[in-house]
This record gives sequence, C-alpha cells and structure tokens, in this order.
Amino acid sequence: MTTTASWQEQEPGATWRIATLANGLRLVVTPLPQSQAASLAVYVGVGSRQEARQTLGLSHYLEHMLFKGTASRPTALEISAAIEGAGGTLNAFTSKELTCYWNRVPFDKLELAMDILSDSVRSSLLDPEEIERERTVIQQEIRRADDEPGQRASQLLSDAAYGDQPLGWDIAGDLQSVAAVERQHLVDHIDSWYRPQNLVFSVAGNVDPDAVLEIAERCWTDERPGQTPAASDASDAMDARPVRLETRPIEQCNLGLAMRTFPRDDPDRYALSLLNQVLGSGMSSRLFVEVRERRGLAYSVGSGVGRFRDTGHLSIGAGVTKENLLETIEVSLAEVNKLTADLVGAEELAKAREHATGSFRLSLETAQSHAHRTGSMLLSEGRIRTVDEHLAGLQAVTADDVRRVAQRVVRPGNLAISVVGPFDDEPKLAELIGA
Repeated sequence: MTTTASWQEQEPGATWRIATLANGLRLVVTPLPQSQAASLAVYVGVGSRQEARQTLGLSHYLEHMLFKGTASRPTALEISAAIEGAGGTLNAFTSKELTCYWNRVPFDKLELAMDILSDSVRSSLLDPEEIERERTVIQQEIRRADDEPGQRASQLLSDAAYGDQPLGWDIAGDLQSVAAVERQHLVDHIDSWYRPQNLVFSVAGNVDPDAVLEIAERCWTDERPGQTPAASDASDAMDARPVRLETRPIEQCNLGLAMRTFPRDDPDRYALSLLNQVLGSGMSSRLFVEVRERRGLAYSVGSGVGRFRDTGHLSIGAGVTKENLLETIEVSLAEVNKLTADLVGAEELAKAREHATGSFRLSLETAQSHAHRTGSMLLSEGRIRTVDEHLAGLQAVTADDVRRVAQRVVRPGNLAISVVGPFDDEPKLAELIGA
C-alpha cells in the first residue's frame, strides 16, 4: 500500500491513530479487533449556529439532501440499496455546531462503505426535483416537532435561555425559512463549509488503520483551498424576559428550566458533570427522589448538560399536571439552591462519580460509539481526550468543586423557563424564576 500521509505520533493511552491527508482532511481510526463491524462517520464543522436568520435550517436541509443521489449512484434508492445490500445501515444528523453523516457495515465491507460515504458527501447531485420533494418532508418534520409538547418545550427553552441568536433557534428552521431555501443556497453552503480541512473522517471497528488510510486517500482527493467563515461567539446574556409559555388543551404541562453555564473545555466541566449526576441523572438523583418518589408530582423528571464551544447550559425537564406545576418548579429550584449552600456528602458524591464513570465506560461498548466520540471530539476540540484522562477528571472532583460550580451557575438573572400545556399564568412563572 502506498500513501502520502503519515500517522501522527500517538498520545499515551490513545487507542486511535490520526492522520491528515494532503488536502487537509483529518482521518481518525480506532481499531477494535474483536468487533464484527466497521463504523464510519464524517463530521463537518457546521451546524445551525453558523446560519443567518434568513437561511435558518440550511445545514439540516443539506443533511437531508446528501443521500439523495450522486453521479455514480443517481438516486436515494441506489445509495440505500448499496449499503443495505452489504448488510449495513446509514443515516445523518445535524446539531447546533456539527453535521454528521454515518454508516455501519460488517467489517469486510469497509471499502464499499467508505466509498458510499465519501461519494455522498463530496458529489451530491442536489437535484432540483429532490430539493422540492424534501422541502415538504422537512416542513412536515417541523410540524411534527411543534405538535409534540416535550419537543416544543425544549425548543422554547433554548429560545428563552439563548434569546434571538443562532443557539436559540431551531436546528430545522421554521416553515418560512425552509420555504425560502433555493438550490444555490445549498451549493454555497457546501462551498463555504464542506472543505476538507473542516471535515473529520472517523472509522472504528475491526479495521487495519493503514488500509483505511490508503482507501481514504483514494476516496478524498478533492482540493478546496481557502478558509471556512469565521465563527461568531454567542452572547452571554439571556433573553430579556426568559419565560416561554404556550397554553395547550392537553393532559399535562411539559416543563423546562435552564441556567447558562460555560464552554465545553472549561476546567469545571467535570465538576458540572457530577453536579448534574447528583441533581437529576438517574432514579437515585435528588430530583427524582424528591419530585417523584417522595411527593409524587411527576412521572418523568431529570436534568442534563448542554455544551458548546463558547457556552453551555444546565437544564431540568419534567412532565406534570397543571395542579402540580408550580410546586414542581419550587421543589426543583430548591434542590438546585441546596447545591450552592451545602456540600454533597461523601457517599452521595462517590455514587455520582461511579454512575458517571460507569455510564461513560458503557457508552463505549460499540464501534459506532467510538467512531462518533473520536470524530466529534477531534473536530470540536482539536484533540481527543483519552478514556483515562476523562476518568481522572471525574476522579479529581471534590465536594467543594461541586458547590463552587453550583454557585458559579446559580446567579441572579441566569434562569429561564418554558411550559407547554394547560397553564396560562405567565406572570406567575416569571415571579417564580425572578424575571
């Protein structure tokens, strides 16, 4: 095998190999000799936060289009039949900061899978008739999400927490912005963002890294010189009135609460992870025990963390009846405030650490999970943290760290709320969060 690119020196503890092709595309390969699969993912450094209001949803629209046909496989059916005929599957997704195209096949079908994925990303026809057909599909997707109260509450919470900026907008756009997309917008989006130096190709599974590198150099030959547009930073300020209420005649209220946090690479990221574990991750978390087990206010309740390049958020979600809504809000905020005042006990912190550690390790059971972790991290952060590095970060967190991070996050003017359901007292919601 002859290649022009070479592997970078491996970091201690790294199980993957990284190379940069002549055109600037980065390749990361994680060999998993016991796997029966080869999992591939192409990550592109563009998502909805790079969009303008008038082209909102463009990244997501393009994601829908790239499996619709290429010069060598002119139809969506030919692409799907090729991968499914090899025993595999393919899909794609768009986030606020990234777009990902992936497939997964038995390991002996690696070369075909690499060809299909690179061909789709590099050579989509963007057929005008397909663009029109997909416009209706995407608009139906938006309508479906709006009809689903939980998804709607989540989007309204983003709007409340981030305001009128790309991080607060819906990834899929809205009916009007999708209606305005033209083929040239999609072509320009590719020209601006789908440059090799803005892509990471990640492969994991029962594969030989040198063979993957040789195939990649044949698949990714295009040169697109020039720089991608500069990324703009998010505003630190919450919306001037971070309350979103959508009254609907349904059975329960879908509640969201959010506090802005800090960038994904902040030194406090591990302490925030454990704070989230204590607060609302799992059936032994404080929110689950207090809101559901002791008070019976909700069936579902929990918390989560969102991380972006320059900001982030801690959120709480619950589904409750109208009669239990206000008490659930008060109890949830009381649990958050306790974390700012009192140290988490040694036993509870140890349990949270083990839960976070175990969840992380179990998340790496499949070739697909390795491909997505390494690909997204290399593109987003410029390097891949080793498993041991991540576990050491969790191990180093103290109870003082958790309280300090809670105090950093819980501050006046840093609380947003959304409710979708049979409730109509917006001033009361504003009063509860001090808005």
